[in-house]
Amino acid sequence: MSSNCPRCNEPATGKFCANCGSALKGAECPDCNGALTPGAQFCHHCGAALKSAALKSAAPAAPSRVPWIVTGVALVAVIALVLFQASRSATDVGPADVGQGAPMGGAPIGSTPSAADIASMSPQEKADRLFNRVMMYASEGKADSAAIFAPMALQSFDMLAPLDVHQRYDVGLVAMVAGQLGRAKAEADTILKKNPNDLLGLTLAMRVAEAAKNSASAGDFAKRLVAAEPAERKLPREEYQFHSSDIDAALKEARARKP
Repeated sequence: MSSNCPRCNEPATGKFCANCGSALKGAECPDCNGALTPGAQFCHHCGAALKSAALKSAAPAAPSRVPWIVTGVALVAVIALVLFQASRSATDVGPADVGQGAPMGGAPIGSTPSAADIASMSPQEKADRLFNRVMMYASEGKADSAAIFAPMALQSFDMLAPLDVHQRYDVGLVAMVAGQLGRAKAEADTILKKNPNDLLGLTLAMRVAEAAKNSASAGDFAKRLVAAEPAERKLPREEYQFHSSDIDAALKEARARKP
């Protein structure tokens, strides 16, 4: 039965649009069998690109790849390995567009996404995909690969300006992985200029000071973080909930610091 694709509005039949590859009503991901939202071009469950899904469904079944998803656990491992050198607890990543952490455009890790893949993404999705890729390479100890994609991620975030606190915090993490402590410090300073008690700003500032081996500054930000936490945590701020494990880890370390 023919209908129009919810994404490109072209006539479409079956479960995937032959024109743009988007999922139609009733479609399932060919990799993980998860239910797909009509119009989706990436699986919300495993992050697989759906552009060639119609061809896959018509071809003989092949062993499905292991899905890669950037969950709170993965992000915690990245920051622990690259920045914190301490274990952190897992947290829910929240919005699905961040959770679709497959390699950019569904391309194999290490390959360059096609122009068509990039063009199909929103600016925020491009930034999220590149952020995930940088963090993934960093967690795997692939410093050279992380260094290649970090400038691309930072440029993508720059295109989203003006950035909110959540985005500035993510930019700070990417900058730290890339060794750009000045950029990371600038993001922390910008956050704290607006709100001197911002928990993410204080967390990032403390991490930057630690990476720069500035113990005195790190200690000052640690004290401010501990003092600000009770009142700030009562505020209904989504970024605090999203990055709760980061804040908890920073608080634990701040309280353990020697006077």
